[in-house]
Amino acid sequence: MESTLKNMVAVLFGITLVASAGVGVVNMITVEPIAQSKQAATTAALTEVLPPFDETTSEELTIDEMPITVYTATKGGVVAGYAVQSMSKLGFGGAVRMMVGFDPDGRVVNINVLEQTETPGLGTKMCDEGNPLLGSVKGQRLEDKQLVDGKLAVRKDGGDVDALTAATISSRAYVDAVNRAWMAYKSVATGTPATDVASGASQQTNNEPAAQEGGQNE
Repeated sequence: MESTLKNMVAVLFGITLVASAGVGVVNMITVEPIAQSKQAATTAALTEVLPPFDETTSEELTIDEMPITVYTATKGGVVAGYAVQSMSKLGFGGAVRMMVGFDPDGRVVNINVLEQTETPGLGTKMCDEGNPLLGSVKGQRLEDKQLVDGKLAVRKDGGDVDALTAATISSRAYVDAVNRAWMAYKSVATGTPATDVASGASQQTNNEPAAQEGGQNE
């Protein structure tokens, strides 16, 4: 019996060792392609939101305890624009991540939504080309907008950003992420410390009725 127990333990140990080695090998094989895929996605997003550029340098910031990356793009040694990988945790379905591009004068070049889990056909329209959210800021200097407490806001909250139809919560998350990108851009472009956005979007919903199926309290 003692011999059999030892054999069983040895076999189990051997299986565990082989399995662990297998996991390690798979990780070694996949880590590089995953990193390359992420880099390719980032490069594609930068291309979509920036004027033509030769190269970029990046700077990591933390705003509202969220990681924000600012890419400074140059062409011929001159700053061509800034792209900010920003996010918001206020989405109807969870986090919304995006890349926001600014020209050297601070005008929004374009916005590329990188990740969202919003309601199909409602909040997901933030990804559509020419959607009202993007149309409200593209080509504009955000400081020239109708701001609320120094920040962008949808019309329902006193600003002049057009929200998606039946998706105000998603729209607020989009604007929240843009505000965070704007704050990060200004910090890197002017050298001023980044300050928290502390969006009031979640507070704006406190007195609204509970979300209905297929809608977002809109």
